[in-house]
Amino acid sequence: MSQQQHPQLASKERSLFTQLVKQYESKQYKKGLKAADQILRKNPTHGDTQAMKALIFNAQGNSDEAFAMCKVALKNAMKSHVCWHVYGLLWKNIKNYEEAIKAYKFALRIEPESQQILRDLALLQMQVRDHQSYIQSRRAILQMKSTVRQNNSASRQNWTALAVAQHLAGDLYDAERTLTTFEETLRSTPSKSDNEHYESVLYKNSIIAETGETERALDHLEAVYKNLLDRTAAMELRAQYLLALDRRQDAENAYRALLDRNAEYRVYYDGLRQAMGIEESDVESLKSLYDEYANKNPRGDTARRVPLDFLQGEEFRTAADQYLQHMLHKGVPSTFANIKALYSDSAKRETIQSLAESYLAKAHAPLVNGASEKEVNGEEKAESQKSQFDISVLYFLAQHYNYHLSRDLARSMEVIDEAIEARPEDVNFHMTKARIWKHHGNLQKASEMIERARSFDERDRYINSKAAKYQLRNNENAAACENMGKFTKKDTVGGPLGDLIDMQCIWYITEDGEAYLRQGKLGLALKRFTSVNDIFEIWQEDQYDFHSFSMRKGMIRAYVDMIRWEDRLREHPFFSRAAISAVKIYISLFDNPGLKDESTLYGMNGSLEGMNSSERKKAQKKARKAQEKQEQADAEKADAKKTASVGPDGEPKKEDKDPKGAKLLATTEPLVDAMKFLAPLLEFSPKNLEAQQVGFEVFIRRKKYLMALRCLLAARSTDPSHPLIHEQSIRLRHTLKLSPEPLAPKASEILDAELSPLVSPDADLLKINADYLATNNGSAAHVQASLRVRQLLDPKSADENQKDVIRTLALPSVSLEDAIRGLDLLKFWKAPAQYQDDFAAAAHERWPEATAFAS
Repeated sequence: MSQQQHPQLASKERSLFTQLVKQYESKQYKKGLKAADQILRKNPTHGDTQAMKALIFNAQGNSDEAFAMCKVALKNAMKSHVCWHVYGLLWKNIKNYEEAIKAYKFALRIEPESQQILRDLALLQMQVRDHQSYIQSRRAILQMKSTVRQNNSASRQNWTALAVAQHLAGDLYDAERTLTTFEETLRSTPSKSDNEHYESVLYKNSIIAETGETERALDHLEAVYKNLLDRTAAMELRAQYLLALDRRQDAENAYRALLDRNAEYRVYYDGLRQAMGIEESDVESLKSLYDEYANKNPRGDTARRVPLDFLQGEEFRTAADQYLQHMLHKGVPSTFANIKALYSDSAKRETIQSLAESYLAKAHAPLVNGASEKEVNGEEKAESQKSQFDISVLYFLAQHYNYHLSRDLARSMEVIDEAIEARPEDVNFHMTKARIWKHHGNLQKASEMIERARSFDERDRYINSKAAKYQLRNNENAAACENMGKFTKKDTVGGPLGDLIDMQCIWYITEDGEAYLRQGKLGLALKRFTSVNDIFEIWQEDQYDFHSFSMRKGMIRAYVDMIRWEDRLREHPFFSRAAISAVKIYISLFDNPGLKDESTLYGMNGSLEGMNSSERKKAQKKARKAQEKQEQADAEKADAKKTASVGPDGEPKKEDKDPKGAKLLATTEPLVDAMKFLAPLLEFSPKNLEAQQVGFEVFIRRKKYLMALRCLLAARSTDPSHPLIHEQSIRLRHTLKLSPEPLAPKASEILDAELSPLVSPDADLLKINADYLATNNGSAAHVQASLRVRQLLDPKSADENQKDVIRTLALPSVSLEDAIRGLDLLKFWKAPAQYQDDFAAAAHERWPEATAFAS
């Protein structure tokens, strides 16, 4: 393509172009477009102006127009670094970093001395973790003449950025040398208040420590210690280095100094123990150590609580007695939360229960720090304090009997009712009663009770959120949203839900999606889970701004921690929950495309079964008409609120064109869409058992048998005894046997080698399953898994399978969750109504409060 000479602007247009740039930077987009049009009227092929116009289009949300305009600009000014720079900015805006980096590199070929373009390129290289290229870009910035002339603060940013690049690339010695070189360039000693400098010094010390040269790290720390502003971090590092170097006495002094500053941090106690050479089995020495600090800090908790972890027998009983009475007399609500970790030891659990029950029965005189019943810390107890102690004991016991390791829901309900009777408007007591109802399986009563608790303190955001969570668990989405709306902005587009999404309230969005999933509103459920995924995408993208901000502010250690956290971002449990649920929906859509219609009206548990073809069509037509009518009403409401869709900065807020997830639900490739959630899930949460299991389900349907096997083996390495391991192993072997297409020789070889230890190619699958059922007939979950396998291998056994599911309710170990899964299994098999009713009746008899089995 022939290159045209880039036209030069006249003086007036140059002035207008300068104004255009300033107006873009100050977000005066209308004025900017007006200035650009004035320039282009006289210079219609001026590429830089067209590029700036493209930037304004992009800022206004018109990405397609922006790209079109920028391509015209490039055609008119192919050798303009401005046009290429803008082209890169447009690609960056749509998160296509590879194309953006290419455009920046083209711009640098034209203008190699542009520090702005080079800085933008460096930031993108950091964003995509191209550390070696990032090092090169940072070196190039340092070598620029304009950089050499910078003041200390600006220069420090560039030197530190290079050191961080080398550090993250694993070049620890180069990173240390870079920071040392910068320190040598300083013309004067930094002031004692120069936080950025001393943060850089501490960062350098952490790099030295990472090289494994602990002695040198300690020497460096000692040399700068007196000037460091982050005193706590310096003291902690010094104590760690002394301990690692086996300088026991110095390490002991260092940890004692830390404990004098903060006697509630358990890590300091553990460090002091190691420094003193006390073995974990030396109970007497450990008790003496903690008693020393308990006496020094009478109001402290840690020195009294930690000994309960290692004391046994009568010593434990005495210490637990003192600790419980001390906390219960003070009325500390978190007493049970502090000690429930001890419940994994059955002897300690029984001791605590015995003590608490004895307090309630007043079987012995309470002792608090050696005081008699009538004294607490040497002062006479008033009658009201006795009442406080009794109420605290009731609250403690209610939580004790509600806890899964010591559960007795009837006793728990009895004592919490007694506590409520004594203090009728206590929020904590009503919350505990709601939790008891939840464990009974009565989500309706749990929701009502938590709502009552919320009414006692309507300005408390925590109890408000708890109430919303319980309402969502009871599938009351509208009521939950209304409650959350009490603490959201009133003028937000999309109402309370819109604000919750803007504020990235992932717990609510996840719970909301799961509630819709239980109701069979798959479109809304997918919408919520996609919103959670989008929030994680935003968190991933938001780090971009910190690549420059953290260098500018000098918060280097926090920045490196953030980068490492971002690299593990998708390990977050809320992402796993949302992603697994979304994948399950896509699997359901693949197995039953009719759910797209059924979920609109009938829900997951509703169905069009029982209707003939004509009735089915009529029902679906009626559903579509109702949906179209609702969409029209929603559109009219949206039009009425158009004026509210502009933010305070004048920028338009994007309108959600698919609020109910209809487009997500209408996918023609559900398994492909599932991979958007599944791929990061498997990459960042390989130990998540459920993630591997849904991965198996996706891959076996996509006929990617090696990937399915990989998921199966990963799940087996996590929990070999899980019932789904047996089920999926049999299914994979059965699928391979029935596969009409021969596998590639290499794939077949790998499958035989890896799957044969689980299920050999010529094995009798029905016999293997029967043996498994006989071996695990005491576990409802294992029985259900083997019945699903038998249903697959022998469809004629359906009637017997359904009866066996009902029989699992007679197992002593069957749980409420097992029973709910059993009922879902009967519904999935479309068992006769009589069987479903019999199951529900038997389950209701065993769990009379559970709403899942209510008729």
